[in-house]
Amino acid sequence: MNKRNTIASEFVSWYMSFIRWMPGDIGKKIRFRFYQKRLLRCGDNISIAQGCYIRDFKNIAIGSNFDVCPNSQIYASEKGNESIEIGNNVALNSNIMINAEGGGKIKIGNNVMIGPNVVFRSSNHKFDRVDIPMQKQGVEPGYIIVKNDVWIGSNAVILPNVTLGQGSIIGAGAVVTKDVEPFSIVGGVPARLISKRTEEAK
Repeated sequence: MNKRNTIASEFVSWYMSFIRWMPGDIGKKIRFRFYQKRLLRCGDNISIAQGCYIRDFKNIAIGSNFDVCPNSQIYASEKGNESIEIGNNVALNSNIMINAEGGGKIKIGNNVMIGPNVVFRSSNHKFDRVDIPMQKQGVEPGYIIVKNDVWIGSNAVILPNVTLGQGSIIGAGAVVTKDVEPFSIVGGVPARLISKRTEEAK
């Protein structure tokens, strides 16, 4: 990277840090305009609260009526095949991490509610070898798919290679390690079936 590009990159970093913490409706409007021009796709009526950090815009798509509370983070990467796709009418509470780095893919459907402190991680560190540190073994890319009309409770962790079926509910504090069937309520560590939401599914 030449000196001019380095200076431009530093300027963008400083500007992003500045607008990230701008308060009130003016801050939300400025953040919307900034991300609208840089994301792969960006719908209308986007509300991004103070302290939120969205990185690597080119592989992130966000639908309309998106609302995210303070201090949430959305990571992809512009260098690889990572991607994050978020549908319409999605609400994220505070301190949520949606991380597709390491070649992962995350797709969140429409009408999804996500409680505070939830973590999505679509890739895992490799650990097969014991002769070298795990941090030097790289990562194994994976995926997370969240279907429409899903509610994820606070402090849940969604691990790689799982699909959360339509209409499912993930209990607070659950660690999801395998697929969740549609209209199921799951909870625990690891998450297990608690009940079904419809008589037909029982």
